[in-house]
Amino acid sequence: MPQLRNDLRNLAIIAHVDHGKTTLVDGMLKQTNVFRANQEVAERVLDSGDLERERGITILAKNTGVIYHDTTINIVDTPGHADFGGEVERVMNMVDGVLLLVDAVEGPMPQTRFVLRQALEKGHKAIVVVNKIDRPAARPEWVVNATFDLFIDLGATDEQAEFPVIYTIALDGHSGRTPDALEPNLDALFETIVTHLPAPLVEPDAPARMLITSLAYDNYIGKIGIGRLWSGSLRGGQNVVRIDHEGNPSNGKVNQVFTFRDLKRSEQPEVHAGDIIAICGVSDLGIGDTIADPADPRPLPPITVEEPTVRMTFAVNDSPFAGREGQFVTSRQLRDRLQRELESNVALRVEDTDSADRFLVSGRGELHLAILIETMRREGYEFAVSKPEVIFKVGPNGGRLEPVEHVFLEVGGDYHGTVSEMMGKRRGIMLSLRTGEDGTAYSEYQVPTRGMLGFRQPFLMSTRGTGVVHTLFHGYEPFAGELGDREHGSLVAMETGTVTGYALTNVQERGILFCTPEDKVYGGMVVGQYYRDEDLVVNVCKAKHLTNHRKSFSEITVGLAPPRIFSLDEAIEYMSNDELLEVTPKGLRLRKRILDHEKRKQAAKRA
Repeated sequence: MPQLRNDLRNLAIIAHVDHGKTTLVDGMLKQTNVFRANQEVAERVLDSGDLERERGITILAKNTGVIYHDTTINIVDTPGHADFGGEVERVMNMVDGVLLLVDAVEGPMPQTRFVLRQALEKGHKAIVVVNKIDRPAARPEWVVNATFDLFIDLGATDEQAEFPVIYTIALDGHSGRTPDALEPNLDALFETIVTHLPAPLVEPDAPARMLITSLAYDNYIGKIGIGRLWSGSLRGGQNVVRIDHEGNPSNGKVNQVFTFRDLKRSEQPEVHAGDIIAICGVSDLGIGDTIADPADPRPLPPITVEEPTVRMTFAVNDSPFAGREGQFVTSRQLRDRLQRELESNVALRVEDTDSADRFLVSGRGELHLAILIETMRREGYEFAVSKPEVIFKVGPNGGRLEPVEHVFLEVGGDYHGTVSEMMGKRRGIMLSLRTGEDGTAYSEYQVPTRGMLGFRQPFLMSTRGTGVVHTLFHGYEPFAGELGDREHGSLVAMETGTVTGYALTNVQERGILFCTPEDKVYGGMVVGQYYRDEDLVVNVCKAKHLTNHRKSFSEITVGLAPPRIFSLDEAIEYMSNDELLEVTPKGLRLRKRILDHEKRKQAAKRA
């Protein structure tokens, strides 16, 4: 018979990127005495990955648990970016309620819409936390009204729309029920969690059933499955049945069971229904698998995530510099790493191609794939990737459908005309436009995903770095028509050698350089951006012949302009269709797919 487990609350913290989710979790951990008084604690303690700390975003969902009075609160910190929506969709299967965090100035943002929709569709109740209430421009009343409108837009029920509001300064650990009467602790937040969010409904006497929603790995105990125990109980040494997402059963044995307490996995002799737990010992665990009692092996509903919209080719590096900087360079090593990623990254797809050293990798967006590429290069992998391309579908009437983005732009009034022209070239359809009190133009567009590939960098340059862009996947629409390629070409190195300053003084008049003197280059490598919309082969290794004549003033070389150095995201955006990005642990190199100039000309003529 189902019953409520009142000593437990399972919740996820959801928000737009950089609204303070992870900082709030820091405060909750500190105020429940997780850390020793003299312990040094890093900021954003749950953002444990190097990439997460560098970019200031949460990429992987993290579990922790705190005890407030007699109630255990299991907290899951979720990503705020739609490209990592696979993480959010999985987490919603584990929890009974959510904390929706919104900035006291910005209010609900585009990505807030995405994560909140996931929660409301699962029927979860929400607590709205208005964070950063100490900001000078804070406007809490407007933020709460805008959040209520968002709930209604997303089809919230009457019960979901009657949400309590808590005001916080997460950085200082302060909270309160009104914006001008904050207490120097988070008690108001904890009490609202306990009183408003529902306790899990469990069947303690039924056979054990658990859905695996994420995976971890430990060097000592192997693969760890994380999920919620929906019914019954589990203990170390218990025999179980693993049912994969296709319904195939296999016998296994749970070696150890853990709960999440503070920042650690805490081994338990036995865990009970309602808990978010981790298990080890069962072989071949996968996301979406059900762990069940052998006496009643019934699967739970599998996890469904949205399909990928963008794909890239990952290939073995075949440039003249191949194998110099990477530790893992073969097709077998590349395949094994991508297959390993599939075990935990449910929104990713990997397909073989007609070539044994090339793989088609599909994801939820450019950022989703860029994080995978950056992670792999830091692990020592060396490979080449192609320009991202969208995944088309066939419509019910046989027509071609393509993914479309809902784009939100914020630009200064002076730049609105330029940005509108950019969106027009990308087949964008304006949905709305309003002007703020300070002259900022807020516009919404519906744009084919093809048009948004490589958009961010020219957008930032056109708005002098002041523009803000957010995108949200809208759905599949009929093909909008052809788009133009880049408006500029590439300067391509003629031969393999060392770059000289003498050669660059002549080449820099043709465009923007990507290299400096003493860099090593090879024939077919992209060394700059040409001002015209065609490619130009240049000699950047040309040396000045020395003579015994005195140098004239006319021969003194002019100063070289500083080169443009790409980050990974910028290089992916910049690439043209006939180029590849060579990724190694030590650097990034843009190159032509066909390195030989004559063969490249012949291929262009045939095309």
